[in-house]
Amino acid sequence: MAKQYIKIRGANEHNLKNVSLDIPRNELVVLTGLSGSGKSSLAFDTIYAEGQRRYMESLSSYARQFLGQMEKPDVESIEGLSPAISIDQKSTNRNPRSTVGTVTEIYDYMRLLYARIGIPHCPKCGREIRKQTIDQMVDQIMELPERTKIQLLAPVVRGRKGEHAKVLESARKSGYVRVQVDGSLYELSEEIKLDKNIKHSIDVVVDRLAIREGIAKRLTDSIETVMELAGGLMTVDVIDGEPIHFSQSFSCPDCGISIDEVEPRSFSFNNPFGACPDCFGLGYKMEFDEDLMIPDKSLSIDQGAITVLGWQSCTDKGSYTRAVLDALAREYKFSLDTPFEDYSQEVHDILIHGTKGKEVKVYYKGQRGEGVYDVAFEGLVQNVARRYRETYSESSKAEYETFMRITPCPACGGKRLKKESLAVTVGNENIYDATNMSIVRFRNFMDELQLTDMQHAIGDQILKEIRARISFLIDVGLDYLSLTRATGTLSGGEAQRIRLATQIGSGLVGVAYILDEPSIGLHQRDNDKLLKTLLHLRDLGNSVIVVEHDEDTMMAADYIVDIGPGAGEHGGNVVAVGNAKQIMKNKDSVTGAYLSGRIKIPVPNERRQPTGYLTVKGARENNLKNIDVTFPLGVMTCVTGVSGSGKSSLVNEILYKALAKKLNRARTIPGKHKEIIGTEQLDKIIAIDQSPIGRTPRSNPATYTGVFDLIRDLFSSTADAKAKGYSKGRFSFNVKGGRCEACSGDGIIKIEMHFLPDVYVPCEVCSGKRYNRETLDVKYKGKSIYDVLNMTVEEALKFFENVPTIARKISTLNDVGLSYIRLGQPSTELSGGEAQRIKLATELSKRGTGKTIYILDEPTTGLHFADVHKLIEILRKLSEGGNTVVVIEHNLDVIKTADYLIDIGPEGGDKGGMIIAQGTPEEVVKCAESYTGYYVKKYLEQ
Repeated sequence: MAKQYIKIRGANEHNLKNVSLDIPRNELVVLTGLSGSGKSSLAFDTIYAEGQRRYMESLSSYARQFLGQMEKPDVESIEGLSPAISIDQKSTNRNPRSTVGTVTEIYDYMRLLYARIGIPHCPKCGREIRKQTIDQMVDQIMELPERTKIQLLAPVVRGRKGEHAKVLESARKSGYVRVQVDGSLYELSEEIKLDKNIKHSIDVVVDRLAIREGIAKRLTDSIETVMELAGGLMTVDVIDGEPIHFSQSFSCPDCGISIDEVEPRSFSFNNPFGACPDCFGLGYKMEFDEDLMIPDKSLSIDQGAITVLGWQSCTDKGSYTRAVLDALAREYKFSLDTPFEDYSQEVHDILIHGTKGKEVKVYYKGQRGEGVYDVAFEGLVQNVARRYRETYSESSKAEYETFMRITPCPACGGKRLKKESLAVTVGNENIYDATNMSIVRFRNFMDELQLTDMQHAIGDQILKEIRARISFLIDVGLDYLSLTRATGTLSGGEAQRIRLATQIGSGLVGVAYILDEPSIGLHQRDNDKLLKTLLHLRDLGNSVIVVEHDEDTMMAADYIVDIGPGAGEHGGNVVAVGNAKQIMKNKDSVTGAYLSGRIKIPVPNERRQPTGYLTVKGARENNLKNIDVTFPLGVMTCVTGVSGSGKSSLVNEILYKALAKKLNRARTIPGKHKEIIGTEQLDKIIAIDQSPIGRTPRSNPATYTGVFDLIRDLFSSTADAKAKGYSKGRFSFNVKGGRCEACSGDGIIKIEMHFLPDVYVPCEVCSGKRYNRETLDVKYKGKSIYDVLNMTVEEALKFFENVPTIARKISTLNDVGLSYIRLGQPSTELSGGEAQRIKLATELSKRGTGKTIYILDEPTTGLHFADVHKLIEILRKLSEGGNTVVVIEHNLDVIKTADYLIDIGPEGGDKGGMIIAQGTPEEVVKCAESYTGYYVKKYLEQ
C-alpha cells in the first residue's frame, strides 16, 4: 500500500511563512523547533483547527448552531486529513467536582459495580443489611437443626422512651399472649409498668415453634403476620442460641434505620441522591481560619494581633471594635496587652467563638453621641462570616476569602458522599476508600476481590472495563495518582496523559491525534512507558502528531519536522524533515546540532560552594515520610525524583508557603512540617511559575516588566508633549485622556454573538492603535507610542540604546531569548514558557539583594534545547549574586548543571516521600538506588 500523506499547502497562520509540507499518515510524527517558532501554529491552529472545522461542516446546520463557528485557518489547502482529536494541556477541567475517576470514567463503572454487587451495611452500627423475601426467610429458618425451639418476635418498639401503654394494649386486643420487653418475657395479662424516661425495646411474641417436617405452612403464615405488625422486620429468638434478624427492605433491625434502594446515583457526589447534604458533594468547606485571622500569636491585641478585615481598627482606642473588646476584657478579667498565645482556653474561646448568648455592657462614644449597649458577642469567626455573607462588594469578598481556608467537611470527613452510600461495601471497602488508594494498590484490590458466584455473574463485565482502564493509566506512568484526586490539582502533563489513557480506552482508528508535549513532568524512567503508548496508538492505525522537545521521543519518531530557524518573526519556515538520523546530518537544523552533539550544553567546570544552609525539619505533607531536608544557600539546587515522589509537596507546599508566610507576610498555610531552620539568612522568596502574566489583553510584557512606565516618562519629556502640556498619564491606554475612548484603549471591540463565540474586531476609530490622534502626534525619534509598543524586543533594543534605564530592562528580555516578542503583545497570546521567561527577565532586571530565594517548578516546559541552554545560563546568573535558586526539574541538562541535587523517591505515591540521595551530581550518580543518578550519568560522561 502506497504511503499516504497529509498534504499542507500555503499555511500562513500566525508567524508561519507560506509553509507547504507533506506529513506521512499513520506514523508518529514529531514537530520540533525553538519556542515561538510556529510549531503550535502548525499543529493546533492549522491541522487540528481544519480537521475539526471540516468535521463540524458535515453536521446539520441545527447541530452547528450549538457548537459555535470554527474559524477557517489561514491555509490554502490541506488534503488527506482525518478527524482530529487534540490533547493539549489547557483543556483540563478545573471544576472542583471533576476527579481523575470521573474524567477516565472509571468512577462511573465503580458506581455501577457498587450498586449491583455491593453489600449494604447499617450506617449507624455497621451491621450487614440484607433484603429477603418471606420464602427466603422460611428456607433459612428450616435449615436450623431439627427440634430447635424458636420464637418469632415482631420488633414493634426499638429504643424509644415512653410508657408505650397503647402499644401493649393494642397487642393484648389483637389476641397476643406474651411480649418481650428489654430482653425479659412478660405475659400481656399482667400489668406492665415502664419507666417513661428510659429507652425501651418491645417485641411481641407471635408464635413459638420447634423445627420439624411439615411446619413450613404455619411458619409462612406466622412470618406474614410478623411483617405486618413490625413493618417488614422480624427477630427469630433461637432458644439456647443466637437470635437471627430478618428484614424485608434494606433496614437495620437493631437501629430501625432503613436505607433506600441502592442505585448507581447513590454513589455520585454530583447528585443529591448520593452527595453529602452538608457540603453538597464537594468534600470541603471554606471557613474562616483562626491562624489566618491572627497570624502572629506572640503579639497582643493592642499590638495588632488581629489582622482580619473589619477588626484591624481594634488597636484604635475610639473604634467600636475596641469598645467591644474592652467590654469583654472587663467582664472576663483579661488584659488586651497580654500576648494572644498566653490567654487561657476560656478567654481564647470567648474571643474566637463568642459569649454563647451572654450579653456584656459596651461603652461606645460615636459621632451620634455616646451610650451603653448590651451586646452578646458572637465571636470573631461568626462575626467575620456574617460580614462576608452580607457584603455586596466583590473586592471585599475576595479580601475576606484570603482569611479563609479549605477544611474537610465535618459531616462526611471529605469523603463527599452520604453515610448510607459509604456503608455499602465490595471486598470490605466502601467506594471512597477503594478509589482513594493509589492506582497501583487499587489494581491489586481489584485483582484480589473475592466474590460469590452470583456476584461474579453480575460484576464480571464491569470489572473487565475497570481493569482495562486502570491498566491504561498505569501504562502512561500515572500509577501514583488516586481516582479521588481533583483534576484541578494535576500538572499539565498529568492531565494530558489522563486524556491520553481515556483515548486509548476508546480504541478509535483512523484519527489524527495531536498532542502538546505529553512528556512534561515525566521522569526519564517513565518516558519509555509514554512512548509505548504513543506507538500503540499509531499501531492501531492512527496518525500521531506530537509537538515535543524530548530527545527520546525524537529518536523513536518515524518522521521529524523541524520548524525555525529562529523564533517569532525569525521562525515560521520548515528547516528540516526526515527521521532523527537525517535531521542530525542537516547543517541548518539547530535541533539536529543538539541531537548529534555538535552543540552541547556544557557541564560547569566547578560546582559552587554554598554560603549557608536552610533545613526543613519533619516534613510530612502528602506522602513525605517525616523527613529532614537541607537546602544549600547561594547556589542552584535541583530537586529531582520520579513523578509523584513528593517534590512539589516539599518545595511548593512546605518550603515556598512557609517562607512566603515568614518573609513576604503572605497569608498561606504551609504543608505539615515541624520547623524551618536558617530563615534569617534570607529576606524574600519569589516563585516563578508558568501562570499567565495577566488575564486580559491590557497586560503585556512592557507593563509587566515596568519598562512601559519609563517609556511613558520619556515620551512626556519630549518637546511635543511639553508644548501640549501632556503628563505621562496621557500615554497610558488604561486611563481616560490619551486613549481612544471608542474602544477604551483596547484597540479591539468585542461583539457578543448569541450561539456563536464572541467576535473581536479592530476599533474603527483608532484602527486598533489604542490611542487618540493627538497622543499619536507626539513622536520620539520619529516614532509614536503605538509604534514603540509594536516593536519587537530586538528592534526596541536598537531604538533605545542611548537610554540606559530602558535599555537595561529590555536587554534582559533579549537575554532570556525573547528577542522576537512585541513589547505590546497581549499577555493572552503568550505561551507558558514565554510568560515564565518574562518573569525571569523582570527579576534579572531588579538589583539583587543577594538574600533572595527563587523557586521554579519545571521551568523547561515548552523549551527547545537551545532555549534550555539559555535558561541554564539565566539561572546561574540569578544565583551568582549570592541568591539561592531551587528548581524542580526532570530535564537532564538542567540537572547536570546544578550545584546540588536532592533526589526524592524511590517511587511515586505511597512508595515515595524519602530522600534517596543528595549532593553534587557527581555524588548522586554513585547512589545505586537513584533513578535520576542512572540517567544523569550518561550526560556527565559526555
